Amino acid sequence: MRPGRFLPKVPPAAASLLWRALTRQPRLLVRLGAWSLAEAAPALAGGTAVAHAVDDGFAAGRPGTGLAWVAVPAVAWLLAAVAARQVMLAVAAVVEPFRDELLETVVTGALRAGHGDTAAVARMNHQVELARDAFAAIITVVRSFAFTLVGVALGIATLAPAVLPVVLPPVLAGLLLFLLSLPTLARRQRDVILADEATAEAVSAMAGGLRDITACGAESRAAERVGGEVVRQARAAGALAAVTAARTLTLAVGGGLPVLLLLAFTPWLLDRGLTGGVVLGALTYVMQSLTPALGGLIQGLGVSGVRLAVTLDRILGAAAPAPPRGDRTPDGVRLELRGVRFAYGPAAEPVIDDLDLVVAEGEHLAVVGPSGIGKSTLAALVTGVLTPGRGEVLLGGVPAAEVTPGARALIPQEAYVFHGSLTENLTYLAPDATPEEVDEAVALFGLAEPARRCGGRDAPLDPAALSAGERQLVALARTYLSPARLVVLDEATSHLDPAAEARAEAAFAARGGTLVVIAHRISSALRARRVLVMDGARVTAGTHDELVSASPLYADLVGHWEGGPPMGTLAAGAVAEDAEVAPGRRPQPTALGGDLDRLDA
Repeated sequence: MRPGRFLPKVPPAAASLLWRALTRQPRLLVRLGAWSLAEAAPALAGGTAVAHAVDDGFAAGRPGTGLAWVAVPAVAWLLAAVAARQVMLAVAAVVEPFRDELLETVVTGALRAGHGDTAAVARMNHQVELARDAFAAIITVVRSFAFTLVGVALGIATLAPAVLPVVLPPVLAGLLLFLLSLPTLARRQRDVILADEATAEAVSAMAGGLRDITACGAESRAAERVGGEVVRQARAAGALAAVTAARTLTLAVGGGLPVLLLLAFTPWLLDRGLTGGVVLGALTYVMQSLTPALGGLIQGLGVSGVRLAVTLDRILGAAAPAPPRGDRTPDGVRLELRGVRFAYGPAAEPVIDDLDLVVAEGEHLAVVGPSGIGKSTLAALVTGVLTPGRGEVLLGGVPAAEVTPGARALIPQEAYVFHGSLTENLTYLAPDATPEEVDEAVALFGLAEPARRCGGRDAPLDPAALSAGERQLVALARTYLSPARLVVLDEATSHLDPAAEARAEAAFAARGGTLVVIAHRISSALRARRVLVMDGARVTAGTHDELVSASPLYADLVGHWEGGPPMGTLAAGAVAEDAEVAPGRRPQPTALGGDLDRLDA
């Protein structure tokens, strides 16, 4: 039976995830079952050993026989101790792949969302660890109860079959009552979690705005809002406590009632020929094996099961589903944007609205404009990282999101370099690159000195030992060696000096394919065949000479770059990139835009 049937309100995606984790390695389940059987040896042998120790040993005047029978449970416990270690290893082998798959889901969703909220990702990673631990606890307690129940049933059936109708019905009734209460328990647990988060959010908002609240005389309104959240949290906690109390009732029915019934039916059992040792052995089965196992199941499922259900629901709900990997090969790399509109949210103002643009194959396009105008959004759209809300982005006639990843590359400002050799970093996207090609890229992008410092191209490379500019050079050289024919540099040269930036852009221009550069310096625009100027709702494309006349913003940028009016004559509020800013103050935007403030004079 699928695990989702035992857990409260498990979403189909979560149930499928759990089922895959349990059935991924059938041999592992067989091994887990075998060691679980060995671990259940005390449950199988305990009551029988006590009955024979009393009847055949101590009560019969043969203490040696009694002690021999007492030794049987001791041997069984030694076997169980060895088995417990193997059970733990087998459970870990089941839950670790589950954790890895869940973590991959979280990271993929975060990357797809593209918001860079590292705090949210860290919280989700913590939730993954909680889910892993809860899943392991559930496997442990369910497996333990199942094998203990079977062991006890077999032991009682062998010792005294007449005891089974007295013991098993209340145990099963208590188990059924508990399983029926799980969905309600999960709902109440979810309500407590949400209420706690709402209270924390309200208190945080109030604390951050205390000065404004006091200035506006809104103390009573703020207190009412926070107080309302506290009251809702208290009610949710009270409702959870009421349902949690039901666990005590189920344990009383399933664990306490069998003992009472066994004691009550003792005269009847003795009349049917059972001995006092047999009754004592049956009590041993119930009190030392069955009742603790049932208590562990109720505690484990009541806490870990509910936690797993709630945690998985939150993780899978927060993680955006990973899109299918694009696998369509474009016919060339002609880039077309037709009526493209994109906004970060249904009610948000569009960052890009009704944009039409054609970038011919082999063209070199520079994109300039003020900071925050949408240049990085445009880069993400043309490489398929983002999907337009309206219109279409085509690369070689194929929607950008469906293009095979090897056909295009987007290099962001923060370059990624992993632990490994420089050669491994450079050939990550081009595993078939020859040593000669790698040497050419090293020379072309000025990586000879970093290679020498780390002991050669094939020596271990510590990314932390590289400067930000050197990491950008590694990312640029890696993309240069890749098969991508559309390359988008999203301020990927921001940490390079003007000469290194010029060499990098010239290398990509000579390489062939289509090159789009989100310009960090106006000199990048001068090197491009065509320039796209983004200026709010107005988007203008043309050559450098055309835009000097047609775009006041572009003319202003070029004028300052070529040594026009001094910085003091810029628009009010302008601040140079290297100017000192008082603590707590943010530099105001300039006429050049925050990403074009560094001008190579």
